[in-house]
Amino acid sequence: MRRRGAILTALGLLAAGGLTFGNPPAAQAAVACTVTYTANQWPGGMSANLSIQNLGDALSDWTLTFTFPDSGQRVTQGWSADWTQSGGNVTARAMDWNRSLPTGGSASIGFNGSWSGSNPAPTDFKINGVACNGTPQSPSPSPSLSPSAPPSPSPSPSPSPSRPPSPSPSPSPSLSPSTSPSPSTGAAPKLKVSGNRIVNAATGTPYRLLGVNRSGGEFMCVQARGIWDGPVDNAAIDAMKAWNVRAVRVPLNEECWLGLSNIPSAYGGAAYQNEVKSYVDRLVAKGITPIVEMHWNYGQYTGNSSGCSDVHASCQKPMPDAQYAPQFWTGVANAFKGRDEVVFDLFNEPYPERATGSASSGWACWRDGGTCSGIPYQVAGFQSLVNAVRATGATNIIMLGGLAYSNDLSQWLQYKPTDPQGNLAAAWHVYNFNSCVSTSCWDGQLAPVAAQVPLVAGEIGENTCSHGFIDQVMNWFDAKGASYLGWTWNTWDCSTGPSLISDYNGTPTGFGAGLRARLLSS
Repeated sequence: MRRRGAILTALGLLAAGGLTFGNPPAAQAAVACTVTYTANQWPGGMSANLSIQNLGDALSDWTLTFTFPDSGQRVTQGWSADWTQSGGNVTARAMDWNRSLPTGGSASIGFNGSWSGSNPAPTDFKINGVACNGTPQSPSPSPSLSPSAPPSPSPSPSPSPSRPPSPSPSPSPSLSPSTSPSPSTGAAPKLKVSGNRIVNAATGTPYRLLGVNRSGGEFMCVQARGIWDGPVDNAAIDAMKAWNVRAVRVPLNEECWLGLSNIPSAYGGAAYQNEVKSYVDRLVAKGITPIVEMHWNYGQYTGNSSGCSDVHASCQKPMPDAQYAPQFWTGVANAFKGRDEVVFDLFNEPYPERATGSASSGWACWRDGGTCSGIPYQVAGFQSLVNAVRATGATNIIMLGGLAYSNDLSQWLQYKPTDPQGNLAAAWHVYNFNSCVSTSCWDGQLAPVAAQVPLVAGEIGENTCSHGFIDQVMNWFDAKGASYLGWTWNTWDCSTGPSLISDYNGTPTGFGAGLRARLLSS
């Protein structure tokens, strides 16, 4: 999950206007709607949320349109809808999971954007061609908007993950949904890869990594605020156990582990490493698989989709850096080699294609590193990091996320690094505002990967404080016998980001209730 490195200046902009709902029942559905548009802006950039309320007849599908008042306003990345822009005209088409909008119902969508000149709020919102002014109107008999492919997650002309390639012929059978039970007592098992599944190394039985993320270790130390965000003691782990959590992903900070000079000594180097090792020990002792992961790293990047201009590890960078990442993974691998109950996740959310300009060059950078177009620092490709881990003698399972913030696995098999241990798994992240969010995309893009290697959804979430979207994700992964972990076991306001709990006793939020119910039934 990406967290902004700076607090954006809030500028509340409220407007009611017209939305266009695509393909309503002809001459039957009376459209009446209002739209609330709220934007945060900063010099040259903005992040907008739109709340659509249906005041008319129930709608089985919808499309929102509006026009930016200024020619310099652009949508750069959207969520909870398929977003396209032509000139100043913007179209947001409903996703499969939020297509139905009952009378009195609402939908929340949004986008990140850029602007030059001025950034006024749009006002001409329409649903299915009908102005959103609260007055019921029958849809115009004019032809509905023709569907078009959603924007690609990269500037590349390659297919967008939300419009998958043709299904590959007869993928091999997926894993059975039935797996070995979560260990209620005793230590977590040693694990290995066998074919397209993760198995208990001692018994050979399939083992799914079902659980949560525990954010904090990636940002607290670099912000000089501590090491963890909230408790990580045995009582806190017991609260996870009450949810039947069997895996916890632990995001780490490269500079904090290495104790670089910008990190306070109390929160970096040996102090940080000892805290991480102790937490891993407690998780393993409680029967929970730790997944240690490099989340934030060194390297200045100010290009397309930059999270910050800071050279230090204070935001998500497009790729690991060659200067420190191999040293980080050598240290982590030495700390946990011989302990195959610990899984390694090499890098949180790569997005090199945003810098290099295409998917093909992005995937080459992903695997091979070196000098990558658009990335000023030298990149550590994933082959070099796999090599660094294996050079220590560590045989732990290694997870690798794909492009587009780990939401694109379209060429993962083609560019998969070589591993002498044969212990690689594909990591995938999905939120309701990503591109690959439909079962058709999952069937076309993920199923071929899951047929050859273990598939782990290292982060699943939605920004709605509910669980309708992740329920669909979990249904698909359960049917494949694949793994998933919810973001995140932190007590943040779930309206500002996916947060599973409201307190560290494990009280679920509305969003967390869906994951908790599924874990308890697994």
